[in-house]
Amino acid sequence: MSVIKSTYKFAIILALILSLTVALLQFILNSYFSIDESVWQFLIFFVVFLLISLVIIQNRVQQFIYKKVQKIYDDVSLLDVSDLAKKPISSDMDALSKKVNEFAEGKRLEIETLQMRETYRREFLGNISHELKTPLFTIQGYILTLLEGAVKNKELRTKYLKRADKGVERLIYIIKDLDMITKLETGNLSLKMDPIDLVSLIKNSFELLEIKAKKHKVSLTFDKNYDTPILVKADKERLEQVLLNLIINSLKYGKNGGLTTVSIADFSKNQVVVNVKDNGEGISKEHLPRLFERFYRVEQSRSRKEGGSGLGLAIVKHIIESHKQQVFVKSTIGKGSTFSFTLEKVL
Repeated sequence: MSVIKSTYKFAIILALILSLTVALLQFILNSYFSIDESVWQFLIFFVVFLLISLVIIQNRVQQFIYKKVQKIYDDVSLLDVSDLAKKPISSDMDALSKKVNEFAEGKRLEIETLQMRETYRREFLGNISHELKTPLFTIQGYILTLLEGAVKNKELRTKYLKRADKGVERLIYIIKDLDMITKLETGNLSLKMDPIDLVSLIKNSFELLEIKAKKHKVSLTFDKNYDTPILVKADKERLEQVLLNLIINSLKYGKNGGLTTVSIADFSKNQVVVNVKDNGEGISKEHLPRLFERFYRVEQSRSRKEGGSGLGLAIVKHIIESHKQQVFVKSTIGKGSTFSFTLEKVL
């Protein structure tokens, strides 16, 4: 048999006390008054019983209910009670207290999340301001120099216009990436899921980045020969963007004469995992949890020199997650980094 709830115990105890009180009063009154005095006996009995009952009930309520209600008031004193759902009131104070504690814990977590978002928002605004400010000031500087007379020098004019054009290209690149990540985060970017030959797509990515790889003196290769197609279900354009972003990232932070290796392996019965591994400088452990945040850079000076929008890894994360898959990273200082993501097999 289940343990009797505290509310029932309270009711039973109170009923017993009142019953015993009534019986005792009746006994005392019958002992001092005759039958002829029954009217007065009734009135006296009624008044005395009423007063005693009020005292007993008030005392019990004070001891049993008020203390628990007070605890609930303390729990919600800093909360907006208008947020509480309109549900039937329970007489079980322990259950009510538990629900309020759960509500308070939920609100605490919500407040912590909002505080984290506010911090993230401030960082994001600061980062995007810096990212846009740099090319804008560069463009403005060249244009002002031309307006102040350099435009008459044909050689100088051509050089400055080309540099200004590069600044405009970087602005467009940042804005396009911002638009992309906004669509991914809001779910407004539709994916065209088709069977894709992963091996062929990686080879195509190597070809597109061949010149950039030579510039960085990094070799692009598979870990082994893949003679047969490996089919996955994905959006071809978005998946290519993921591969390009990860390979470009490995080129930026690789070393001269280094190597970027791409491998494909089974992750589960229905999934494969793609690994993009470099033997570059590696990343410290404290940076790993934040690598996929927008505009987060491990080394500010080198990152700015290498260019880019600072959104590449954030876009990778959102594209992979929009495919309902996972992305991972592991790295060792001085040995390199490996970025991995899963994809659904075409069975």
